[in-house]
Amino acid sequence: MTETKPAPPRTLEVITTHLNADFDALAAMVAAKKLYPQALLVFSGSQEASLRDFFIRSSFYFLDFTRAKQVDPREIRRLILVDTRQASRLGKFAEAARSPEVEVHIYDHHPDSEDDVYGVVEVVKPYGATTTVLTEILRERGLEPTPQEATLMALGLHEDTGSFTFTSTTPEDLEAMAYLLRRGADLNVVAQMVTRELTVEQVALLNELIEHLTTFTADGVEVTLASAVSSQYVADFAVLAHKLMDMENLQVLFALAQMEDRVFIVGRSRIPEVNVAEILGELGGGGHEYAASAAVKGMPLAQVEEKLKNSIQRHIHPQRRAREIMSFPVKSILPEATLKEAELLLNRYSVNALPVMAEGQLLGLINRQTVEKGIYHGLGDHPVKDYMSHPIATVGPDATLAEIRETLVINKQRLLPVVQDGQVIGVISRTDLLHLLIDQEEESQWAQPLRTKNIVGLMRERLPARVLRLLEEAGRVAQELGFHAYAVGGFVRDLFLRQENLDIDLVIEGDAIVFARHFAARQKARARVFQKFKTAVVIYPDGFKIDVATARTEYYEAPGALPVVEYSSIKMDLYRRDFSINTLAIKLNPGEFGTLLDFFGATRDLKERRLTVLHNLSFVEDPTRVFRAIRFEQRFHFRISKLTLNLIHNAVKNNFFDRLSGPRLFHELKLILEEENPLPAIARLAELDLLKPIHPRLMYNEATKAMLERLQAVLSWYNLSYLEEPFEKWLVYFLGLVEPLHREELEEMMARFRPSPKLARRIVDHKVAADEALVKLFRLGEEPGRSAVYHLLSPLPTEFLLYMMAKTRHEACRRAISLYFTHLKHLKPELKGRDLVALGFPPGPRIKEMLTTLHEARLNEVVQNKREELELIRKIYGPPPQSAEPARSSG
Repeated sequence: MTETKPAPPRTLEVITTHLNADFDALAAMVAAKKLYPQALLVFSGSQEASLRDFFIRSSFYFLDFTRAKQVDPREIRRLILVDTRQASRLGKFAEAARSPEVEVHIYDHHPDSEDDVYGVVEVVKPYGATTTVLTEILRERGLEPTPQEATLMALGLHEDTGSFTFTSTTPEDLEAMAYLLRRGADLNVVAQMVTRELTVEQVALLNELIEHLTTFTADGVEVTLASAVSSQYVADFAVLAHKLMDMENLQVLFALAQMEDRVFIVGRSRIPEVNVAEILGELGGGGHEYAASAAVKGMPLAQVEEKLKNSIQRHIHPQRRAREIMSFPVKSILPEATLKEAELLLNRYSVNALPVMAEGQLLGLINRQTVEKGIYHGLGDHPVKDYMSHPIATVGPDATLAEIRETLVINKQRLLPVVQDGQVIGVISRTDLLHLLIDQEEESQWAQPLRTKNIVGLMRERLPARVLRLLEEAGRVAQELGFHAYAVGGFVRDLFLRQENLDIDLVIEGDAIVFARHFAARQKARARVFQKFKTAVVIYPDGFKIDVATARTEYYEAPGALPVVEYSSIKMDLYRRDFSINTLAIKLNPGEFGTLLDFFGATRDLKERRLTVLHNLSFVEDPTRVFRAIRFEQRFHFRISKLTLNLIHNAVKNNFFDRLSGPRLFHELKLILEEENPLPAIARLAELDLLKPIHPRLMYNEATKAMLERLQAVLSWYNLSYLEEPFEKWLVYFLGLVEPLHREELEEMMARFRPSPKLARRIVDHKVAADEALVKLFRLGEEPGRSAVYHLLSPLPTEFLLYMMAKTRHEACRRAISLYFTHLKHLKPELKGRDLVALGFPPGPRIKEMLTTLHEARLNEVVQNKREELELIRKIYGPPPQSAEPARSSG
């Protein structure tokens, strides 16, 4: 019987990169070594010929690499990946990258792919080179590269950006190069490696590529293929592809070369419609959207070319069609409606034109300019049919961007209906078109392209098996009903932030109530429905809940008012949410299960730890979002984007919070105070002048800061000592915040916040009582009597005692409150009333008097046990009328 050897201890730190490493990979490894000085530099496999040549010719002796065969992946404790996240490109280190026992750190500039591994540290930015990503970090941390290191990093930058000519080059790449030059990078070395003359073999291969150049059209996009065959391996094939692209002025090129037993493919693209990384990903390759490569072993060139063409057809991203950019469901108006009613709808939905429709038929268009002029001239009660534009131009759902633009411009329409089988299925506005044609990243989240990604792997890694099964079942039920089901909101957000959150929210394109009833029956759970809002809660026997809502949109009748809700699509449902990071959705239907939908750049904002509103009127419509922004910013350690911060300043300047209902403001304040550490959020509220909407007299000065910090210390002490004693943390911090307010001001605040009458009385009365009790406690002196302390403090709830403990600066008062919590609060006589009756004392008021006497004696340590209590009773009250043994007490 063979004895299994125990796994070696994991002690190694390893820096590695992708197979066929290039200069950017090497440069990134060298830069990463500055961050992880104890780590070993190990190539995962072979290197590009130019890199091998560099090692032979260069004098860069400072590079200390360990051979891959000398490293046992089972000994790796931390794996640092640079210039890749794809498991398929990691060679022998792929298994370690996927092991839960290995701490993976990732630095990359490539887009997401399906076989990406996940790291505890992930720094992924869409720069032209990974070297730029790491150069930024070195600069931030003050870690200066040596001139030799700077030269090598500059070489990586030049190679991966095509000497800053590739369309993937960013301003950050140029800034990184400028920094490396200041650190002593030698451009002569860079020039020698970058501008090498072509060898005879390379010239011959380039000529063959030119001779076998073919072009075909895939979904309206022109793609060029070039192929060649060589009996021997020819280095730097990517350089040849780049030269060919420049010589022929091509937009999209795939160069293929059969060399020895492999077909090498290099993809280059200058247009967003063609993502070469996606296309070559199907052939085992990788890269980024404008430059990628692959190597296919054991397959003839013709077969690889055919496979490549199929992948191109599947992954080409043609110009967007009308069905992809239209808004739906369509908001329309009846021909008999008045111009005033039209104005109301235009404002409600923030649109500039409305289709005029009757019984499903499109009759014309009415635009804002016509409506406003008509009302100005006193025609507000006239029907829209008298002033609508007709006939009007329409397009079909497959119309291209060029066709849409031409139709809108030629017909001078503000709105273009999309018609299929005589029915209006959507509309496209001129604003929608402009947003697609120019970059409006900060101003219009709506116009961002939809990003999709399959995240089943992440879901399996992060979610309990039970939750995964529930989501799969939800998708199956939705499919059977002809609906679409999505997991949305904080549940999805926290999946990416790697924070536990099992508060599941589902959105149904269909009828959420019908879905919830079917789903609950299938799960042996019950559904609580809310017909008015078309929402439901599925409740399991163990108390686990899933919230279900119909896809909906909303509008606000006035700033700060509660939203009015209507049915909608998933995109419009997500658009009504507060911040981009809360707009992710995961498809649950079979066949698409685990597909992430990102309409509004949420994944980018999560990676860059940025908080962004979805539109410029977000805080006007709902000012509570300002408080939510601060709560999320502090909880997740994000930063509020510049535009969003400007909108907050504008909301404060225009005092939109006056229109906000008190209960909603109180609810948001409570959520902030319930955070694990609310102090930074309170400081941020003060910084943005947001304490005044809560109460004009609230301020955040040194005294307030000190009070809140003392409260935090008191709560830590209490939690460590009395975990079984529940209390409301938010209330303790609230008392610290409102500490300067007098009774009348507190009553005024409660009148606005409108909590339950019981809570309002509790806050006001007990806060006043706590302040008065603190004064009395101080007057009791340095050594107050124990029973006096008990009777003074026992009427007050725990939250107010903790507030007193933090407020007082008098050590004797703090000691007294601590004594109350630790000894006096639960101190009771061992003798009970029934014991006294059993001794022979008659039931009645005297029994209560005796128990009070015993309690006082216990408090003041006159008696310590049951025997001493009996002696005290006999001493004060004499022997009982009849003697009997005390009853056995239960405690």
